Amino acid sequence: MSILYENVGAVARIIIDRPEAHNAFDDAMVTALCEAWRRFEASEQRVAVVTGGRSKHFTVGADLKAMPADVWQGVPGVAVPVSKPVIAAVQGYAVGVGMALVQAADLCIAADDAQMLYSEPRVGLAYGLISGLAARIPHKLAMEVMLRAKPVPAQRALSMGLVNAVVPSPELVDTAMQYATDIADAAPLVVRWLKESVDHHVLPDSPTVHALRTMERVREMIESRDFAEGKDAFVSRRAPKFTGS
Repeated sequence: MSILYENVGAVARIIIDRPEAHNAFDDAMVTALCEAWRRFEASEQRVAVVTGGRSKHFTVGADLKAMPADVWQGVPGVAVPVSKPVIAAVQGYAVGVGMALVQAADLCIAADDAQMLYSEPRVGLAYGLISGLAARIPHKLAMEVMLRAKPVPAQRALSMGLVNAVVPSPELVDTAMQYATDIADAAPLVVRWLKESVDHHVLPDSPTVHALRTMERVREMIESRDFAEGKDAFVSRRAPKFTGS
């Protein structure tokens, strides 16, 4: 099982648990994560904390050796509506879809060894969800994250507004759970209304709308020669030679 789910009082813990692949996303993980979001949405739990479990990384992104068809569906609020707060607790690398998950989460607690990386420009495929980052942090900083495709260390992510707090790695989960408990103790109708207000009336597009608008372009990239070249180069550990086709 690549996704574990447990209830801790009013908090749901959703644990990405594929340590042998550094929590890389395959089809099974996407399916299991979607089911976890459905379970959380239908549950009495008021807040979810998503963590990287036994791996030293939150997730290294999509598994290029077993590429999932619709990895974007694992992001909360895309394929599965999520009306309650989600907190990401990130250790090690959060790459690609991991960055999209952090972006979609309402809060993020990062370990001091965490690094955020949107690597898709160096692989040859982008699902488009990350462009919503420009509505969540300042434009120039969002473009830096997206276009440079370089790791963003935890303290830099904090200064950008990508994360709420940076803590020593051993304190990561406890801190995220404390944030979650603080929220769970508040009036649930008010918390859900505030989240709905921000998600649907303040931010330009919900993740669902953005995904639907970009999927046709994504299909073009999935079928492109550049993506085939990018995957082969990544697996072979060589520099890709992109042609724009």
